[in-house]
Amino acid sequence: METRRRNNFITRRREPKRFMLWLCIAGSVLTFTVVLLAYMVRKGGGDWRAVSLPTVFLASTGVIVASSLTLHIANGAFRHERFMQYRLYLGTTLFLGALFVVLQVLGWEELMSRGVYLKTTPSGSFLFLLSGLHLLHIVLGLVLLAIAFAEALRRIPYVEAFVYSVNPPNRLKISLFTLYWHFVDVLWLYIFCFLLYHHGL
Repeated sequence: METRRRNNFITRRREPKRFMLWLCIAGSVLTFTVVLLAYMVRKGGGDWRAVSLPTVFLASTGVIVASSLTLHIANGAFRHERFMQYRLYLGTTLFLGALFVVLQVLGWEELMSRGVYLKTTPSGSFLFLLSGLHLLHIVLGLVLLAIAFAEALRRIPYVEAFVYSVNPPNRLKISLFTLYWHFVDVLWLYIFCFLLYHHGL
């Protein structure tokens, strides 16, 4: 009986879009793992000089964590048909995501004001590379959030919002971009903690 259940889990048909998203997440994890391994190998070089993190990265970390919380609240509101609250917290998440991008750019400007550029030092190069790769993931997430927010604003009347919310493809869409956003949040936390340990503020 246990074997049959295990086989059903392995062979059962999965939702293709969710499966593709998990494949993309796995690919991103692999990419960052390779970059972090290259970081550790390069750090062993004799010319390595650690560059302290921009202090604004600490603020951006708080912002991205807050955005995950507001998106979680938005999802709860969507499931319980509190559409005004859903729009409010989805819009807040979009704002916080955009603020994260601004803060990251300010962090790069802080690095450059200290004379740290992409090719100045190996450690500085990795700072730009890791934060830049992550920022690309954030920008993609912001596009998805903006689309969802625009759709929410187009359905202000309760009946239209309700019809939209009970449509399975729409529920799946919201579930997928929520999963993606939580992933990029956790990914940044890991990158930030890694860089904080090796560079300090």
